[in-house]
Amino acid sequence: MKIYKIGDDILRQKCEPVQPEEINDEFRATLDEMFRTMTSANGVGLAAPQVGIAKRFFVMRSDDDVNRVFINPEIIKTSGDLTDYDEGCLSIPGVSETIMRPSTISVTALNERGRHFTINDATGLLARIIQHENDHLNGILYIDRGDEAFKEKTIESFKKKAERAALKAAKKAAKNAKKEG
Repeated sequence: MKIYKIGDDILRQKCEPVQPEEINDEFRATLDEMFRTMTSANGVGLAAPQVGIAKRFFVMRSDDDVNRVFINPEIIKTSGDLTDYDEGCLSIPGVSETIMRPSTISVTALNERGRHFTINDATGLLARIIQHENDHLNGILYIDRGDEAFKEKTIESFKKKAERAALKAAKKAAKNAKKEG
């Protein structure tokens, strides 16, 4: 699966809920492919919009090595105490920043079989990944939660990379067209 990068419009969309009838074998095959994509990219979480699907679900694997699926997640409780962590994102490769988030959360969601579950008082990396991936479902990137100057610099950097890549692709296409013509 292609992982969409910062600058791709889908990463800024608020995703639509997954309907119960959508949770079927084809959907589970998509989840399996997302886990493979996440693992091959050395990630710990991957949200649907990051692979071009504007739906409310994500996959993750925390430091306990358990694969988890969250469909239509809702964070139902957050602690008042915050903790910082150096976050990165597969959609913003090669960049990280220290982000403050609630240290403890409770979340409710559906699993890959459409069954409801709740995780109460998640902490550590588990809580961090859930919050990060859930943000993706609302069109929020982790850089939106950090230093404004870092955010602007990161967006500008990726915009320039995309422009250079588009220019390179256009030159290559023109060269190939010239060869054929």
